[in-house]
Amino acid sequence: MSKIASADRVSFAELLEFIRPRHRATFVTVKKSGELQISPVTCGVDDEGRIVISTYPERAKAANVRRTPAVSLCIHSDEWNGPYVQVNGTAELIDLPDSVEPLVDYYRSIAGDHPDWDEYREAMRKQGKSLIRVTVDSWGPIATGGFPPGR
Repeated sequence: MSKIASADRVSFAELLEFIRPRHRATFVTVKKSGELQISPVTCGVDDEGRIVISTYPERAKAANVRRTPAVSLCIHSDEWNGPYVQVNGTAELIDLPDSVEPLVDYYRSIAGDHPDWDEYREAMRKQGKSLIRVTVDSWGPIATGGFPPGR
């Protein structure tokens, strides 16, 4: 029996409801050369509806966001054949010391409470972590694969 593909257009609130439990994404930024940089990332959604990603300031995605803030993400379901959505947005990079509290929010959005928040904050400082925060500008339908394509 074949599976019918779907492509459901959703509101922003429905988009966030879809993304919140899904933490696997493919993050697309633009290199200095104009080519695309693709990175698998773990992401969450902050209280203001922005997609958040932890990174190191020297990683390619961080350098690319500094230079060109236009980004795209494909948010995947845990199961490969599950629904997904493409999100386009404007990213900002937040470095230390300003990144510490947003990184706490990032952790909460993915894993809930940490047993020792002071220890977590110190680990983020020691590791020199930054945070990428993406304001959603547009998004495609929540889609599933299958054949033949649905309407």
